[in-house]
Amino acid sequence: MHDPDFHAWMTWLEIGLAAVTLLALLFINAPYGRHVRRGWGPEIPSRVGWIVMEFPAVGVFLWFYAQGVHRWDLVPLALLSLWQVHYIHRTFIFPFRLRTKGKTMPVLIAAMAIAFNVLNAYVNATWLSHFGAYDVSWLWDPRFIVGVAVFAAGFFINITSDQILINLRKPGETGYKIPKGGLFRVVSSPNYLGEIVEWTGFAIATWSLPGLAFALYTAANVGPRALANHRWYREKFENYPSERRALIPFVL
Repeated sequence: MHDPDFHAWMTWLEIGLAAVTLLALLFINAPYGRHVRRGWGPEIPSRVGWIVMEFPAVGVFLWFYAQGVHRWDLVPLALLSLWQVHYIHRTFIFPFRLRTKGKTMPVLIAAMAIAFNVLNAYVNATWLSHFGAYDVSWLWDPRFIVGVAVFAAGFFINITSDQILINLRKPGETGYKIPKGGLFRVVSSPNYLGEIVEWTGFAIATWSLPGLAFALYTAANVGPRALANHRWYREKFENYPSERRALIPFVL
């Protein structure tokens, strides 16, 4: 587990997966949410799928983290807190706020997410608590301060955008509407933009290859999804705001 060569290979594997994921998702819409479709094998309720596939990012991450020699050091604990704030919300709060009655996702999608989350948990948790070796002075290093600020901004964008999406439907309603308010004024998927900003901040705060690997994978995973959502909105709604971009305000 603490073989530095194995950890390095797993980190580069994650970076390689980011490249493969980007290429695949530019041509294939992952079949969940508004893009769900038959033909991807057995399905499970969406809420169950969310919880099961995100749980490794909480539980498995903690297990790997606990094996490190620096697990009680202040800086690794601070970085661990950032990670857990996001994933406890994503695993135990977000799925129960969704109005997903009757919605499903393929077991294959959940299984692929589980596999990635286990890999990512190993790569980043082991770095934080074992290979990183951060001195307490890192807490006032500009990279840590800027990284935490960027992470916090991304987290805020992510959860407020999710709240707007959740509030689009009243209890019992189905179907889709044009989201308004917040960063939806300028992009179609600010929730995905928030995730990219979050993990970019984490990469800066850790100043590590594992952190960068996850930031790259996040962009590779949700970036094409944002493009697909943008196309879907424009096809479905004739009055969709023409000034909105897909992911990056005024650019993309």
